[in-house]
This record gives sequence, structure tokens and C-alpha cells, in this order.
Amino acid sequence: MERIWIQQIVVALLCTALAGISLAGPREQAKQLHDRLTGTPAAEPLLIELAALIEDDREYDAAMRAMQEDAFYDITLKNFVMPWTNEQQNVFAPLNDYVATVIGMARDGIDFREVLSGDILYAGDSTALNNDGYSVPAVSASSNAHYEALENQRVPLQDYLIQQQQSAIYGIPANATAGVITSRASSMAYFVAGTNRAMLRFTLMHHLCRDMEQMHDISRPADRIRQDVTRSPGGDSRVFLNNCVGCHNGMDPMAQAFAYYNWTGEEGTGNGQLEYTDDSVQPKYLINSNNFPYGFVTPDDRWDNYWRSGPHSGLGWSASLTGNGNGAKSLGEELANSEAFATCQAQKTFRAVCLRGPTSATDVSQIESMTSNFRNNGYQLKDLFADAAVYCMGE
Repeated sequence: MERIWIQQIVVALLCTALAGISLAGPREQAKQLHDRLTGTPAAEPLLIELAALIEDDREYDAAMRAMQEDAFYDITLKNFVMPWTNEQQNVFAPLNDYVATVIGMARDGIDFREVLSGDILYAGDSTALNNDGYSVPAVSASSNAHYEALENQRVPLQDYLIQQQQSAIYGIPANATAGVITSRASSMAYFVAGTNRAMLRFTLMHHLCRDMEQMHDISRPADRIRQDVTRSPGGDSRVFLNNCVGCHNGMDPMAQAFAYYNWTGEEGTGNGQLEYTDDSVQPKYLINSNNFPYGFVTPDDRWDNYWRSGPHSGLGWSASLTGNGNGAKSLGEELANSEAFATCQAQKTFRAVCLRGPTSATDVSQIESMTSNFRNNGYQLKDLFADAAVYCMGE
């Protein structure tokens, strides 16, 4: 009898909770929408304004109004992007050029596909900053001090970030720039030491939502796997044929795009800068050649996408591109024009705004709708945030 009574209470509480969700009024929805988009409570006048827009069936306009607040850029977007900039995926890292560039692109409505290929860099407007009493050093290829100063002095990023050419600031050829791939932060994290395969892996993780385990496919040709990969790990060639080859056969032909790039500083330090050696393969691509002397010797920065065939053709590679090219810029275009890129941005935004992953068919349908809107409306990052916030504002 006692168990039945407890069950009845639980059911009643659940019904009350569900009723509260379904009957949430414009004010409650406005509060939820603002909180999710900015991470801060709304001032009363703004809350009234947002509630009025929602009551007038203008939910999207309410979301766009909430994103006019500084906190959307300084808190929400910063925390959204920061884990993409380091191997530890740590959100508690100093502001950097990668994060600032994504924030600027979102604010200005730039086609987000440019994030992996553009000659683009956002930094603080030095003239405006100095005129308004801020003390911020110039942006530099060898230091992050500019961005750390912006953060430490709590500069409102939407007011002071300006678009610049990465090639002009960092002194690399325009055709060698590739958006955040060649940003200082990304270079320090993924071009340091190693073999530059990390850059491909983390770009796939953060922009196609696929880690290498998910890209495993032993059916692709192994002709571009470098010499440093032993063909008999532990003396057993079956390990290579059934495991190692499944990642390296697709990874190595694509990571060849980064053959001319290097980070000059030591791992774990903030010193150094991006080095680009035009037409000269970095020595790291030729290390450990005795592991398998008959392996591929990298001659240049030509890349090929072997994943266009086989099971990973389902990532939706663009039919307007050839699936090969030279250098990081054209590789970034290949990745950013895939269907997987657009879907990944929608998935990440849904999770960031709704504070959960999809748990129902309705959620999955919402992500598909967000992806479609993103593609059809010029790849605007803020559209994804608005769509997610409106969908989740009644939870």
C-alpha cells in the first residue's frame, strides 16, 4: 500500500513538472532563452522586451535580440569555441586568435565555411581601444599578449574586434592561410613537434564531429602511408593490416596538406610562431624512416581525400570539388563544404544551448532542421544559436 502511495506521489510530481513545461508563459520562455544564449540573467527591461516578442510569435527575433548582449560573445561563444583550440579541450584557457576569429565571424555574419580556409583574422581595433582608455599590445605572430589583454581588461569583444588579413599580420602567403587551421592558437596546439597528423585529427573532431576511430576503414589503399608507421607492430603484421591501416590510409594522404607547416616553439610553452616553408617539406614528415623504408616519402603538400569512396562517402563531400589539391586552404574547403561540417555545427550548438544531447526523434528532427537552415541561409553561426534557443526555451 505504501509503495502504491509513493508511486502516486511521483506520478503527480511528474505531471506537475510536465504541465509547468508545456504551460511556460512568454516571460518564463524569455528568461530561459536569454539565460541559455548569454549565461547571465536578463535585466528587467530586456526581459519584458523579449517576452513581448515571444508573445507576438517572434521567437527568432527575441533570440537575435538576446544575442546583442555582450555576454553572448564574451561568455557563450568564447566558452563554445575555446575547447577546439587545445588538445586537452580545456575551456579555461586564455582568449586567443582562434576564438576571437570565430566570434568576429559570428558577429559579422560571415559564411562559416570560411573558418577553415579564409585569409581571415580578428583582433582588437588598436586605435579605438587606445582612444577609449584600454592598454592593449599589438597583435603579434609570436605572442598571445594582445588577446590576453583584451580578456583581462574585459574589453567587450563585439564592440572592438575588427577583421584583418591573417597573411598581413602573420607574414605567411595568402594562399597558405586556412582560417583557424593556421591561427596562432591552432598552430601552437597541433603543428608543434609530432608529424602534423594531430591537425587533421582535431580539425575532424571539432568541425566534422568525427574522431579517427569513427573514420576507420581498412578498405582504402595504403599507398600514401608514411615510412614512420611500422607495418609489423610488435612483430605482427596483422595488427597493421586490421588496425593501423584503417586510420593511416585516409589520414596520411590528407595530412600531407600540412607538409610545409611547423610550430617553432617547444611543446607546452607559449613561445614560438607558425612557420611556413613554401615548396619545402618539413623534416617532421621524414622522421623515423627506418620503421618502414619502403613507405611513402612525402614530396610536397598535395593531398587526396580517399574517404570520398567507401563508407565515409556518406559524409556528403561536395560534388563541386575535386577531392584533391595542394595545401591547407584547399583541404579546409573540402572539409567545410561537406554535409558533415554543417551537421556538426548544428549538433554542437544544440548541445551548447539546450545543455544536453538529442534524446528523441523530435530532437533529431530539430537538428536536421537547424542544419538545413544553416546551409540554406549562408552558413550563419548565429542562426544555429537562435534556432536552438527557440527550440529549448520551454524546457
